[in-house]
Amino acid sequence: MNISEIKELIQALLDSGVAELEVQRGENRVRIVRGGSVQEIVLPTAGNAPAVPAPTVAAPMVPQATPAKSEEGLVTVKSPIVGTYYGTPSPGAADFVNVGDVVKPGKVLCIVESMKLMNEIECEVAGTIVAKHVESGQPVEYGSALFTVRPN
Repeated sequence: MNISEIKELIQALLDSGVAELEVQRGENRVRIVRGGSVQEIVLPTAGNAPAVPAPTVAAPMVPQATPAKSEEGLVTVKSPIVGTYYGTPSPGAADFVNVGDVVKPGKVLCIVESMKLMNEIECEVAGTIVAKHVESGQPVEYGSALFTVRPN
């Protein structure tokens, strides 16, 4: 795996909105994780080949359910990642929240599954759920509206 291939993987990670990417080709393995800090990518060398310095990559952090204010004073909770939306903690369980529920910051609103990782999406404002925009099991894109909250 060469530097240009690694740069393509980094660009694919940034374009897709996923939080983590891992690729293995033979003995070479690259894992790229989005975060606010610098991530180092290390490539093992085969045999006695000279070591190539690993590139250091800084990727912007994906916001956790960033609320967006609408013109009516309502807050839209958006998906911070691409994945599958789940409104319940497990099949057959009650929804995390329903329209009309009062929520506080830190309250889990739903789960977005991405690359077999369950990501809890939390509310960042205190208020009342006024709309639910997605049904359980539906795919969501980065920035998709999940809920609308009327702040208290």
